[in-house]
Amino acid sequence: CIEGFSSVTFFLSHYRFQACVYFASVFQAMSCGIHYLSSVFMAVTPNFVCGFPGNVSSILFHNSSASSIQDIWTLWTSTENYVVVQLENGDIWEINQCSRSKREVSLDLVYEYKGNKSIFSCSDGFLYDDTKWKSTVVTQWDLVCDREWLAKLIQPTFMLGVLIGAVIFGDIADRLGRQRVIWFTSAGQFVFGIAVAFTFDYYSFVIVRFLLAMVSSGYLVVAFVYVTEFVGIKARTWASMHVHAFFAMGIMIVALVGFLVRTWWVYQIFLSIATLPFVLCCWMLPETPFWLLSEERYEDAQKVINTMAKWNNVNTPCKVSELWSVQQDDPVSGRMGENDTSSTKKHNILDLFCNWQIARRTITVWLIWFTGSLGYYVFSLSSVSLGGNEYLNLFLIGAVELPCYIIACVAMDKLGRRNTLIPFLILSALICVLIMFIPQDFSILIILANMAGKFSIGVAFGLIYLYTAELYPTIVRSLAVGSGSMMCRVGSVVAPFCVYLRSVWIFMPLLLVGIMALLSGILTIMLPETLGKPLTNTLVEATEMGRNKKSCSGKTPPAHGGAALEKIEMFGKQTVSTEK
Repeated sequence: CIEGFSSVTFFLSHYRFQACVYFASVFQAMSCGIHYLSSVFMAVTPNFVCGFPGNVSSILFHNSSASSIQDIWTLWTSTENYVVVQLENGDIWEINQCSRSKREVSLDLVYEYKGNKSIFSCSDGFLYDDTKWKSTVVTQWDLVCDREWLAKLIQPTFMLGVLIGAVIFGDIADRLGRQRVIWFTSAGQFVFGIAVAFTFDYYSFVIVRFLLAMVSSGYLVVAFVYVTEFVGIKARTWASMHVHAFFAMGIMIVALVGFLVRTWWVYQIFLSIATLPFVLCCWMLPETPFWLLSEERYEDAQKVINTMAKWNNVNTPCKVSELWSVQQDDPVSGRMGENDTSSTKKHNILDLFCNWQIARRTITVWLIWFTGSLGYYVFSLSSVSLGGNEYLNLFLIGAVELPCYIIACVAMDKLGRRNTLIPFLILSALICVLIMFIPQDFSILIILANMAGKFSIGVAFGLIYLYTAELYPTIVRSLAVGSGSMMCRVGSVVAPFCVYLRSVWIFMPLLLVGIMALLSGILTIMLPETLGKPLTNTLVEATEMGRNKKSCSGKTPPAHGGAALEKIEMFGKQTVSTEK
């Protein structure tokens, strides 16, 4: 931890410009965490019964009588419960959740009745328990009974938008630049976030939430690339990993706002306003020199470099013209550059299955991505159903991520990527099994076990980004990470449906996550360790790495395009040598 802390301190001290850009960018990542998990309170289904068919004179629930349905909710324990009401005209009705029946012979107001009854639908709407939430989208549009499936689609459709947004905005960022996408997606999160609160029906609500999911996902994907291209090599691992930490802080904000605000549209507005400061200043963020150089916009790149030098107190900033001459003179970079376009066009997803070694690696990596996302969202979404205080549960589930990424950073550099991934995947599987044997009355123990499960799956989930990039050669590296990210999005779409399986068996979600985590952990044993090994450039070299042949490491050429772009990162270090 001391070594990691010194890396971060070095980064803050000598890369002031990059530090400002980094913290400004990842601050908005909180809004992604906010919107991803906001539905856990916004789409709550409280206790409810059919609306009464007239004015009620008395209400009976088992042996308890009351004059108002509000007095009954504290006694309500099961969806199988019903209330007996007597109307002012003398009629006696049995009121269930999704139906109501009129007793044909209504002599006395008793709870048990064996006579004939006429069954009617809930044509007068529903009555909801508003002791916890004054209003949710479920109560707003009566998403219960035969419309319950609409409520269960709210989170999956959002995650589908996450999947599509990651693909669309990732491609746009490569074409139009990171800066423009960050501007658009930041403003989009605020605009669509506010618009959700003012939707007039369920379908407009889902559509606007879908658009919100697209821009939120787009921002998160591009923000990873953006901060990676600005942050120097020394702090890159820590910086990229801790984007996840700000996402977790967003989850904690959801818990706090949910506790304070109990009306869904006001709750949504407060969540959307939380990151308004970034929307007002995001236009000041510059484009990355990496992207500008790739587009041959050398003057613009030089302006950004000069600004970086000024902020970092570098008296002699590097010149783009000098960098370009270095790039042209570098025989490896030049040779790679000549073939880059053609090689990129020739490679497709089938190259991830070019031989048995690479194919097995791809299947394992995809499974880890899927399992990490599935476990992450299953633990997060189900935290409000663990018993106790649901707001505190969600807050703790988010808070436990903060130390988990520190542990991941330290372990992956000390123990290795594979040797960190395997024990935490298997540990998460064991925790899932352990939770099944904890009595339901021990709510505190269940919550702690779920936090441990979220911690262990969080380490694996955060680590797989870097590990995937190191497992594949340059020619298919982006394709490998992109396809893995797609499997991650598929896991996030499946996760809400997995949580709904609690209605079949309360431990079904944990069983599925445990099986997937155990299988992933076992298969990971067959993956090669990448710590301390040079990046590969060809599929042959990547295959040889999988066979543990040390001879290939000495033959691996440097990653392409390094000479010019590395100097952009390195010029910030001139501050150190100048001060000394």
